[in-house]
Amino acid sequence: MTTISESPAASSAKVVLQTTVVKSWKTPIALAFFSIVSLIAFGIIGRDGTSSFRLSTDTDFFQLPVLHAPTRATAIVISIVLVLIAASSAWLVRSGRKVPIWIVAVFAVLLLITFLTWASANHTIPVPGLLIGAVGLSVPLIFGALGGVISERVGVVNVAIEGQLLAGAFVSALVASVTHVPVLGLFAAMIAGMLVSFVLAAFSIKYIVDQVIVGVVLNVLVTGLTSFLYSTVLSPNNESLNTPQRFERIDIPGLSEIPIIGPVLFRQTIIIYIMYVAVIAVWYCLFHTRWGLRLRSSGEHPQAADTVGINVNRTRFWNVSLAGAIAGLGGAYFTLGSVGGFTKEMTAGAGFIALAAVIFGRWDPIRATMAALLFGFATNLQNVLGIIGSPVPSEFMLMLPYIVTIFAVAGLVGQVRGPAASGKAYVKS
Repeated sequence: MTTISESPAASSAKVVLQTTVVKSWKTPIALAFFSIVSLIAFGIIGRDGTSSFRLSTDTDFFQLPVLHAPTRATAIVISIVLVLIAASSAWLVRSGRKVPIWIVAVFAVLLLITFLTWASANHTIPVPGLLIGAVGLSVPLIFGALGGVISERVGVVNVAIEGQLLAGAFVSALVASVTHVPVLGLFAAMIAGMLVSFVLAAFSIKYIVDQVIVGVVLNVLVTGLTSFLYSTVLSPNNESLNTPQRFERIDIPGLSEIPIIGPVLFRQTIIIYIMYVAVIAVWYCLFHTRWGLRLRSSGEHPQAADTVGINVNRTRFWNVSLAGAIAGLGGAYFTLGSVGGFTKEMTAGAGFIALAAVIFGRWDPIRATMAALLFGFATNLQNVLGIIGSPVPSEFMLMLPYIVTIFAVAGLVGQVRGPAASGKAYVKS
């Protein structure tokens, strides 16, 4: 009798690889919840009246008509659309497919429109003014988020963004007031932010102190130091030391006259135009240049970077300093582009919201910028709704920016992985 045995190759051929599709119902459940809340709160038990939206300013090239919509009917119709979007997302998940990000974005925009329609019953919302204010409030957040992205991509957790913004605001106000040259105030703000980052880099990289602890201590130190100097130096000499000349708005010919887009993007100060360039430059250099490759490798796998000749600690040191200089520009916007003078703790937690934008944006400059714009929009929305007399309680409106921040980071981001070596000191073996 002859026994036939199977070869290892034949046995391995019978192995069937099975892939299990993990279905996440998180997004459909969230969309269903908000669509039902919208239908009940804004539609069924909503408000009667007419909601109006003004889309143009007096200086636009051509005027768009004011949109008028019946409040309750519009809220019901859009809420039904939201329910259909939630149902389609559930169908996609049931079919084993992922819900595209654009579906979530469309849902969010429609939900926002429903809320604004309900809140503006028998009132008019100036859309350009709402968006202009949102961009203005987002500028420090965007500069801070860009600094946070660079710092964390290179491997150093930057909790000190708040201190960098505050130092930039204080120094820019002082220098611009003394010299009467706002541009010098900008450069001084960059130097101030860089000095704060210099301390962060020195302790966390050279002396291997916990990076989060150093960042928190720096925030407290800068807050106390600027408050003390404000009380003892700036306040007694306010006319000579705390009256900086603010940058004037620069209209881009042609572009500034486009309805909605023109006033929002192209009737701004030089700091905001610098911000546009900074966002594009950081994104391009981070992902399309040798500098960016070295930076990211130092934050992802410093041992591998070291073996190919990259000085990891030096790369981290100088890029953390660069991140502080960029964040310092955001601080300068408070005094040279917005408020016009320094006050105690005027950043009001903007550095921490910028850090949340870094996480929400998944350590990507473009996404972090979008996240910062979202937080800026939420902050300005409370101001606009307060002016038109919204029924939303004022206490809730004050909480709105922080609620959006928590919901975005905890509810939308979920589990994300930052740079692998971020927060870990590198000691060359």
